Amino acid sequence: MLTLPQLLRTPNVDNGLPFTISPDGGLIVFSWNNTGMWELWSMSLRAQSAKQSDGSGEAASSGIALLAMTLKGAKFSPRFSPDGTKIAFALDPDGSESYHIGLFDLQKNTAIDLTPQSGYAHQPNFDFSPDGKRLAILSDEQGQFALYGLEIETGRKELLLDLHRPIWDVKWSPDGRFIAAEVEWEASDRAVWVGEVESGTLRRGSGQAWKVLSLDGNILNAQHPAWSPDSKSLAFSCENGEWHNIGIYAVESGEVAWLTDSVGDDTQPVWARSEEIIGWVHGEGARTNFQFKERGGAIREVKVGEGVHSLPQIASNEVILVYEDVNHPPDLWKINLETGETMQLTQSLEESLGFVQPEEIWYAGMDDARVPALLYRGKSRRAVLNIHGGPNWHYAFGWQPFMSYLASRGWTVLAPNYRGSTGYGKKWQNASRFDMGGVDMNDCAAGAKYLIENGLAEKVAVTGRSHGGYLTMRCLTSHPELFAGGSAVVPFLNWFKSHSESREDLQHWNIENMGDPEENHDLWHDRSPYFFLERVNAPVQMICGENDPRCPASDSIEARDKLIELGKEVELLLYKGEGHSFLKIENVVDAEVRRVEFLAKALDDGRQMMDDGRWMMDDE
Repeated sequence: MLTLPQLLRTPNVDNGLPFTISPDGGLIVFSWNNTGMWELWSMSLRAQSAKQSDGSGEAASSGIALLAMTLKGAKFSPRFSPDGTKIAFALDPDGSESYHIGLFDLQKNTAIDLTPQSGYAHQPNFDFSPDGKRLAILSDEQGQFALYGLEIETGRKELLLDLHRPIWDVKWSPDGRFIAAEVEWEASDRAVWVGEVESGTLRRGSGQAWKVLSLDGNILNAQHPAWSPDSKSLAFSCENGEWHNIGIYAVESGEVAWLTDSVGDDTQPVWARSEEIIGWVHGEGARTNFQFKERGGAIREVKVGEGVHSLPQIASNEVILVYEDVNHPPDLWKINLETGETMQLTQSLEESLGFVQPEEIWYAGMDDARVPALLYRGKSRRAVLNIHGGPNWHYAFGWQPFMSYLASRGWTVLAPNYRGSTGYGKKWQNASRFDMGGVDMNDCAAGAKYLIENGLAEKVAVTGRSHGGYLTMRCLTSHPELFAGGSAVVPFLNWFKSHSESREDLQHWNIENMGDPEENHDLWHDRSPYFFLERVNAPVQMICGENDPRCPASDSIEARDKLIELGKEVELLLYKGEGHSFLKIENVVDAEVRRVEFLAKALDDGRQMMDDGRWMMDDE
């Protein structure tokens, strides 16, 4: 069995931002931390196809190369230029998510920063114009993320759309006539706007130049726009009743039709370049697969295993996607759509781990609602409640080395998909709006009660990151009797302070989901654990990144100081040069090892972790 540091050093392909395939289908470029840093790598798909045809059936290893660059920083989200000679990518120099836009020339083997002096952030989502001369980029130069056209040769920028709401993604139609933009709308909803590039009013964001996708006069909660190769249709994922289905927008008529109508969420639509196939990721609770439909055919599905599939792209009769499960970190795989045959393209981990698959369970919430969760059953009576962030996210059967490792040590781990989580219908996801730190926190605390009342634990420690770190501190201040300790990773504790020190796009989300801080002052105060730290009666650990733009470290520093004044046991770990997600592997390892050590001490585990990640009993 691998030690915890070994597990944490296991690389993985980025599963949050897309990879890219060259226009001729011969090369794939992706972000991978195989060296301990997030770099761009290239892979010859032709070499892998030849390897597959020789019958070896092994994971690909040939034809993979690091794109060596002099630009310093983590590199994500590559995009091929239309002629296949260049790659645009997102560059994060310091972990602050203030992305720059880089450009790598494959022929000259040189990279440049297209936004070198920007004192503002860019989204890691952008797109080339079909002629390759411009990029559609998203910049918060004027506060909220707005859409600009960036001329690659001159660096000149032109404002295309500013809705005074954050724009998260952009796709240029293959014929160059249209741009589709995904915009944050109400609560956690999104909307898709389509603009005609040839219109002279486009640059001013005129309502006549842009149309928002609507049905029966209602703006659709839509995301993930994907143009058909002929630019006549735009596929998107959209709320259709309780679930997200795949819709098709006809550009000329403006009509919307539904391609799917299923139980579960259909997201991330993608077209084959031949336009004969359209596919998407289908998720039900903790499981996903890839579904697709050929022209005139029925919906079919394929999968690698009982895990999580994401970021699909169709190349010929195959889908290439990122796949992960409890025993496999995120890697690139391809699946033959005719036969269902699978082939692993990158191999981040060669060792077979044998981690036990968690159970998907439901337990009773404080109000008797059925709360979904993943349960890792351990042999001891010590348990950890692990709370996910987002909050619009959910735990699925993916790569979770932290939880799997704790379970392998004999601990029980419960990972609740509390109200506010995705994956279990729109009503469940929206249930925490204007109730953040209320119903979601109670769902998590009810998980601790479930563990104790069902004999799965005598002691429970709580931990989580981001919104999960916030809920960790809410649990410790609202239900202190349930927990032996709490480790909050990149948390926020004071809604007012965190809000005032965040970017405008993050402030927009706060207001949409918690109301105005002045009008809803009492709610913001009552849901801020900072004001109730005197209730804490268990050890507290907080882990922060110095450059975190989402949950500023200053919030945790103030909470640490107040806890010390109150005579509470507290530890603060502040990592220099890191942001909300740690990018340096040494810091990832150090933070997670120290988190486990803290939880072990809180649970009085009777063992200590050695420098090599092994556990030793105190009396050994």
